[in-house]
Amino acid sequence: MKWSLKELEKYRNEPLRIDETLDVKVKMLDRFSDRIIDIDPVKVVGTVMVDRDDVLLDVKVTGKAVVPSSRSLAPVDFPFDFDMNEIYITEESHFDRYEENETVLLLETQTVDLDEGVIDNIIAQIPMQILTDSERNGQDMPAGNGWEVISEDDYTADQEENQPIDPRLAKLKGLFPDQDQDR
Repeated sequence: MKWSLKELEKYRNEPLRIDETLDVKVKMLDRFSDRIIDIDPVKVVGTVMVDRDDVLLDVKVTGKAVVPSSRSLAPVDFPFDFDMNEIYITEESHFDRYEENETVLLLETQTVDLDEGVIDNIIAQIPMQILTDSERNGQDMPAGNGWEVISEDDYTADQEENQPIDPRLAKLKGLFPDQDQDR
């Protein structure tokens, strides 16, 4: 869904109401095939309006994607529901009008592309670590020929267990026997 700036001019006083279902699957798979396996059509509800030659977008985005597990690459359902508030400006001097915490984007063309903004925001919503239910419950640690994934607790315990004692300090080990048992 795209709008030209001239087309949006008529929404200076009254916002354009959006209630659309976007099919962004092909675009997402083209751009982010490593981060997305599949995505359902995305529901977008909100408004677009023009204020002092800037375009203000305020929409709610909902849907469901299938993303790879960050541990095993197994498919994981990822429902999303977030607000998208962006301001599109045509001149760099307009950055001064807005707060630092607002999302302000400089338009390179004379069009606002809602699909691209929605795609970028969905990708930003995907957490760095996403796991299947069994992975979250501590099961199904991946392993292969000569390697395995272990939990951080197992790794720490293994390191403490296999850490050699410096021979120069070995005589001190029995100095405080009550503290040695606490470990």
